[in-house]
Amino acid sequence: MARESLSADDAEKIAVSALGFLAGRPEHLGRFLAETGLGPETIRAAASDPRFLAAVLAFLMGDEAVLLEFTEALRLRPTLVAIAHHRLAGERGE
Repeated sequence: MARESLSADDAEKIAVSALGFLAGRPEHLGRFLAETGLGPETIRAAASDPRFLAAVLAFLMGDEAVLLEFTEALRLRPTLVAIAHHRLAGERGE
């Protein structure tokens, strides 16, 4: 079976959208910040790091309800979030 792939730019766009999604939901953002140890003042600088963006997607994947809320809002398949995560984390499943 052929695996879907995303460009690095598309993976980054999904992750940035996920970060915006979390920012609009303080209860989720607070939990994400607590898990990562980051503060609101450091998010902007961290957002340029693909590993940080991968962590945003990993956070979404760790909570199915939040993941589905995000993917429904953006009309994405949840599997694209996983593919974007792997792309940003530098993992190759080929």
